[in-house]
Amino acid sequence: MDLLFLGTSSGTPTRSRNVSGLALTETTGKGWYLIDCGEATQHQLLRTPLSLHALRGIFITHVHGDHCFGLPGLLASAGMSGRTRPLDIIAPAGISEWIDASLRFSHSYLSFELVFHASESLGEWRNNTLRAESIALSHRVPSYGYRFTEARPDPQLNIDKLDAQGIPRGPLWGQLARGFDVEYEGRTLYSDEYLIFNRTPRRIVVGGDNDKPELLAQACEGAQVLVHESTYTQAIAENDRANFGHSTAAAVAAFAQQTGIPHLVLTHFSARYQAHPERSPSIDDIRNEAAATYSGSLFLAEDFARYRLTTDGRLGLVER
Repeated sequence: MDLLFLGTSSGTPTRSRNVSGLALTETTGKGWYLIDCGEATQHQLLRTPLSLHALRGIFITHVHGDHCFGLPGLLASAGMSGRTRPLDIIAPAGISEWIDASLRFSHSYLSFELVFHASESLGEWRNNTLRAESIALSHRVPSYGYRFTEARPDPQLNIDKLDAQGIPRGPLWGQLARGFDVEYEGRTLYSDEYLIFNRTPRRIVVGGDNDKPELLAQACEGAQVLVHESTYTQAIAENDRANFGHSTAAAVAAFAQQTGIPHLVLTHFSARYQAHPERSPSIDDIRNEAAATYSGSLFLAEDFARYRLTTDGRLGLVER
């Protein structure tokens, strides 16, 4: 599983950082998922190998523009490129009406179906490779985090169980092995019940805008990676009322240290933080504040940085 950052700025873009967008790619490399879609996300995609035809689902954390204003354009481009496969959109309920209105008033035609799932009542969304759950967070508007869990970690057919139940070898076994539920003699055979998983599933938690990291405590159980906004350092947050609804590097780091999550990736940085350490405030201020509390593997995301979570739960930067 790879994380490819498409935008790491908060509120407005900068010369080096676009607004929020994150791609989660499947282990197979065939499909990917988009978490948030700030303005110009589709332009960012042009600088990656990702295709809108291989997009499996879009997850929107909340309705603020730096997280969703790129969505109508991206969908329209997908339609113009000839996409026909239905696309799942998991988002706060209001996103559905907004997208419908945007497409209608702009006379945009989509050659594929949009399937909306409200974050407020998601429960679990899943396909053959990924399971996703939503977590309500604390922000100025309803905001959600998402926990992504590998659905089938190194699956192996439970041959003894299949033989014991008299399920004939052949195409049925093949379907079950590939993660599909099948009908047999008037009953449904659920794939997961006939598979043995040979390792711990990889799990990544991605938070939306949120001033209470502790709301993700339960979601982080068994997770190897937490991706969370770190809009400010503590010093600036204490003197700037505009930080309402956001987390500081210190707060996120303290939470990550307490939960013991092994990898922390910070993103969504205020545009005031400069790339060069000799300028103030600097992005290094965020790094130093987090590192003072968190002893795990710490990363500060950059646009187009790609991180790989291996099957043994280690996260590392992939060379560009």
